[in-house]
Amino acid sequence: MTNSYRISFAAALLSLSAVLPAHAAGDIAAGKAVFDRINCASCHGADAKTSIDPSYPQLAGQHADYLAHALRAYRRGQSNAAPSANIRKNAIMGAFAVQLSDKDIEDVAAYLSSLPGNLAVKR
Repeated sequence: MTNSYRISFAAALLSLSAVLPAHAAGDIAAGKAVFDRINCASCHGADAKTSIDPSYPQLAGQHADYLAHALRAYRRGQSNAAPSANIRKNAIMGAFAVQLSDKDIEDVAAYLSSLPGNLAVKR
Protein backbone atom coordinates (compact mmCIF):
# COMPACT_ATOMS: atom_id res chain seq x y z
CA MET A 1 0.00 0.00 0.00
CA THR A 2 1.50 3.34 -0.98
CA ASN A 3 1.57 6.32 1.32
CA SER A 4 -0.78 8.34 -0.89
CA TYR A 5 -3.28 5.45 -0.90
CA ARG A 6 -3.07 5.16 2.90
CA ILE A 7 -3.64 8.88 3.30
CA SER A 8 -6.62 8.83 0.89
CA PHE A 9 -8.12 5.83 2.68
CA ALA A 10 -7.67 7.47 6.09
CA ALA A 11 -9.23 10.71 4.80
CA ALA A 12 -12.22 8.76 3.45
CA LEU A 13 -12.74 7.06 6.81
CA LEU A 14 -12.54 10.37 8.65
CA SER A 15 -15.06 12.01 6.33
CA LEU A 16 -17.45 9.08 6.78
CA SER A 17 -17.19 9.32 10.55
CA ALA A 18 -18.17 12.98 10.33
CA VAL A 19 -21.46 12.29 8.51
CA LEU A 20 -22.54 9.00 10.06
CA PRO A 21 -24.34 9.24 13.39
CA ALA A 22 -22.46 7.96 16.40
CA HIS A 23 -24.40 5.32 18.29
CA ALA A 24 -24.09 4.83 21.98
CA ALA A 25 -22.98 1.54 23.42
CA GLY A 26 -26.36 0.98 25.06
CA ASP A 27 -29.37 -1.01 23.90
CA ILE A 28 -31.98 1.31 22.37
CA ALA A 29 -34.96 -1.00 23.04
CA ALA A 30 -33.89 -1.50 26.65
CA GLY A 31 -33.44 2.26 26.95
CA LYS A 32 -37.03 2.86 25.81
CA ALA A 33 -38.13 0.44 28.56
CA VAL A 34 -36.11 2.41 31.15
CA PHE A 35 -37.58 5.71 29.87
CA ASP A 36 -41.09 4.26 30.30
CA ARG A 37 -40.41 2.54 33.64
CA ILE A 38 -38.92 5.62 35.28
CA ASN A 39 -41.66 7.78 33.68
CA CYS A 40 -39.29 10.34 32.19
CA ALA A 41 -42.17 11.46 29.94
CA SER A 42 -43.98 12.97 32.92
CA CYS A 43 -41.56 15.91 32.78
CA HIS A 44 -39.66 15.64 29.49
CA GLY A 45 -42.63 14.66 27.29
CA ALA A 46 -43.46 11.41 25.54
CA ASP A 47 -41.24 12.44 22.62
CA ALA A 48 -38.47 13.60 25.01
CA LYS A 49 -38.51 17.04 23.42
CA THR A 50 -41.84 18.51 24.52
CA SER A 51 -41.20 19.18 28.21
CA ILE A 52 -43.98 20.25 30.54
CA ASP A 53 -41.87 23.26 31.56
CA PRO A 54 -39.70 25.20 29.11
CA SER A 55 -36.85 25.17 31.63
CA TYR A 56 -36.65 21.35 31.46
CA PRO A 57 -34.15 20.21 28.84
CA GLN A 58 -35.03 18.50 25.61
CA LEU A 59 -33.46 15.04 25.69
CA ALA A 60 -34.28 13.72 22.21
CA GLY A 61 -31.23 13.81 19.96
CA GLN A 62 -28.86 14.82 22.74
CA HIS A 63 -25.39 13.25 22.76
CA ALA A 64 -25.47 9.89 24.56
CA ASP A 65 -22.22 10.52 26.41
CA TYR A 66 -23.55 13.81 27.76
CA LEU A 67 -26.80 12.21 28.93
CA ALA A 68 -24.95 9.35 30.65
CA HIS A 69 -22.56 11.81 32.30
CA ALA A 70 -25.47 13.94 33.58
CA LEU A 71 -27.38 10.96 34.97
CA ARG A 72 -24.30 9.70 36.80
CA ALA A 73 -23.72 13.19 38.22
CA TYR A 74 -27.32 13.29 39.51
CA ARG A 75 -26.82 9.84 41.04
CA ARG A 76 -23.61 10.97 42.76
CA GLY A 77 -25.44 14.04 44.05
CA GLN A 78 -27.93 11.81 45.85
CA SER A 79 -25.15 9.77 47.45
CA ASN A 80 -23.78 12.81 49.30
CA ALA A 81 -20.53 12.59 47.38
CA ALA A 82 -18.01 15.35 47.91
CA PRO A 83 -18.67 18.46 45.78
CA SER A 84 -15.41 17.78 43.97
CA ALA A 85 -16.85 14.49 42.68
CA ASN A 86 -18.68 16.19 39.77
CA ILE A 87 -22.16 16.06 41.22
CA ARG A 88 -25.49 17.54 40.25
CA LYS A 89 -27.96 18.33 42.98
CA ASN A 90 -31.62 18.15 42.01
CA ALA A 91 -34.12 16.39 44.24
CA ILE A 92 -36.32 15.14 41.38
CA MET A 93 -33.59 14.04 38.97
CA GLY A 94 -31.52 12.60 41.80
CA ALA A 95 -34.43 10.48 43.00
CA PHE A 96 -34.84 9.02 39.52
CA ALA A 97 -31.11 8.59 38.87
CA VAL A 98 -30.45 6.53 42.00
CA GLN A 99 -32.85 3.91 40.64
CA LEU A 100 -30.68 3.41 37.54
CA SER A 101 -27.85 0.93 37.13
CA ASP A 102 -24.87 1.77 34.91
CA LYS A 103 -26.45 -0.39 32.19
CA ASP A 104 -29.79 1.43 32.56
CA ILE A 105 -27.97 4.73 32.12
CA GLU A 106 -26.15 3.56 28.98
CA ASP A 107 -29.38 2.15 27.55
CA VAL A 108 -31.55 5.21 28.18
CA ALA A 109 -28.79 7.47 26.86
CA ALA A 110 -28.63 5.36 23.67
CA TYR A 111 -32.41 5.50 23.31
CA LEU A 112 -32.66 9.25 23.80
CA SER A 113 -29.75 10.00 21.47
CA SER A 114 -31.42 7.89 18.76
CA LEU A 115 -34.57 10.03 18.78
CA PRO A 116 -35.01 12.89 16.33
CA GLY A 117 -34.63 16.16 18.16
CA ASN A 118 -34.53 19.89 17.66
CA LEU A 119 -30.99 20.23 18.92
CA ALA A 120 -28.55 21.73 16.45
CA VAL A 121 -25.08 23.14 16.32
CA LYS A 122 -25.09 26.71 15.07
CA ARG A 123 -22.34 27.48 12.61
